[in-house]
Amino acid sequence: MAFRDVFKFNKGKTTFVFIGGKGGVGKTTISAATALWFSRHGKKTLVISTDPAHSLSDSYERNIGHNPTPIAENLEALEIDPEIAMQDYQVKMKEQQAINPGMDMGMMQDQMDMASMSPGIDEAAAFDKFLQYMTTDEYDIVIFDTAPTGHTLRLLSFPEMMDSWVGKMITVRRQIGSMAKAFKNIMPFMGDEEEEDKALEDMEDTKKRIKEARGIMADPMRTSFKTVVIPEEMSIYESERAMEALHKFNMYTDGVIVNQIQPEEADCEFCAARRKIQQQRLKTIQQKFGEQVIAEIPLQKHEVKGMDRLTEIGDILYGNHSEEVKALPMN
Repeated sequence: MAFRDVFKFNKGKTTFVFIGGKGGVGKTTISAATALWFSRHGKKTLVISTDPAHSLSDSYERNIGHNPTPIAENLEALEIDPEIAMQDYQVKMKEQQAINPGMDMGMMQDQMDMASMSPGIDEAAAFDKFLQYMTTDEYDIVIFDTAPTGHTLRLLSFPEMMDSWVGKMITVRRQIGSMAKAFKNIMPFMGDEEEEDKALEDMEDTKKRIKEARGIMADPMRTSFKTVVIPEEMSIYESERAMEALHKFNMYTDGVIVNQIQPEEADCEFCAARRKIQQQRLKTIQQKFGEQVIAEIPLQKHEVKGMDRLTEIGDILYGNHSEEVKALPMN
């Protein structure tokens, strides 16, 4: 199976792809190249960086912001800015306070504290973006350039935490609503009944969207995880542990990209020694991940940045224009 064939498309529905792995293995390069390749082949594509140490801008050599930035035909990119995400969250909290002036400010502060706890605001913002684009089906494919493994696993655990948190907030809101109705005549500051109902309705809607997100993230026809490794023991074993954790989150892993492979034609003594070690590591990768589709990218002579270099990497992974891949089918 060609590596491009592990990407599944459903007509009218967005495909979500998480690209992850240990820090320093080339996740951003692979994400940027993958997004560019699919956009060149007719898919409306969005690539989102969830890593606070953003480098999508460096890869594309473009200034990329917190909102979708046009990169090329059919391609947009965004880098989640934790500071802007926190500001957006504060605005939401103030709006909630305005809807219900009688809400305990201590509870509001608890919400703010939650925003700064693990998983951090970067993971919270990433999940918010997932919710945002999950429901619109505006794009054919959304690619998440993830942070190093630990951050990514916290992101993927976020639906469970959010579901629990919103459920508790709904319970509190209902209690406050009951109090407001019981004491409305003598406690007018408890707020308007219609506003109370709107606030509860908003949270119920959020809980529904979280449930929908959990379903899509566990649907192999909609969401998958591609792992980037380099032929070194630490990268291989960390990726193996990450995949075990991903399966516990019902995440579907179907592809492994082995990056930075020493070319065979290298003729220096050091290069030959490196290649010999890497060949052993490649056997380990095949043993551990052989049930998945494995792709290989040789170590490049030059730094991979800019549209031309990223196009080259995309063609190595997925095929070039000379092949019959111009129009990728919808399932």
